[in-house]
Amino acid sequence: MGDLDDAKKSNSHHGKGHRARLRARLLEGGSNALLDHELIEYLLAIAIPRRDTKPLAKELIDTFGSFSALLTADAASISKAPGMGETSTAAIKIVQAAALRLISEPMREQPVLTSWQALLDYLRADMAHLVHERVRVLHLDSKNRLIRDELVSEGSIDQAAIYTREVIKRALELGSAAIILVHNHPSGDSAPSRQDIAITKDICDAGRKLGIAVHDHIIIGLDGHTSFRSKGLI
Repeated sequence: MGDLDDAKKSNSHHGKGHRARLRARLLEGGSNALLDHELIEYLLAIAIPRRDTKPLAKELIDTFGSFSALLTADAASISKAPGMGETSTAAIKIVQAAALRLISEPMREQPVLTSWQALLDYLRADMAHLVHERVRVLHLDSKNRLIRDELVSEGSIDQAAIYTREVIKRALELGSAAIILVHNHPSGDSAPSRQDIAITKDICDAGRKLGIAVHDHIIIGLDGHTSFRSKGLI
């Protein structure tokens, strides 16, 4: 038993020393000083302090495909991974929440149309790696400031429903002067489908009659994004 206890103590001391070295590299060199799996490893070490989290960090990144895909995966999927629980899953999701808050700050503090790149960065960080299609509507006031960012539909790997009547009804309820439609393509290809083009036209026509402008429809994919306005589709 003495040898086993000594081994456990040795492993514990080694783990603490390794984490201290990671912490020092992070504080001295910033985020670029750590590899992707080391960032996850240190994060999990805070949530699971008595465990060697390096193998788990590597396994999570391998399972989800990349650092970004892990952070943006839904909590239920992360928590199902072997070795993960509610606390460790929450540790990963809080990083994504903080990152999105940081990216979206310019968009929340000034008119959306003058912080367009911040909007695109925010949407890509939030939606590019999703495995199911989601539709969101950004509601803007008369000065193009964000009133509400709403998830209106979540569907399968290739389709989520969006209804013209519901979109316009909600815009009227919020007093929106304009809206921006957003959805992702889990396939990774941001090119619009015929259905995407048709429903966008319907929403534009309905909004025009009620004084609600559709500034754009943005499709997010792993390959980047497609703007309907830039493509001349609005």
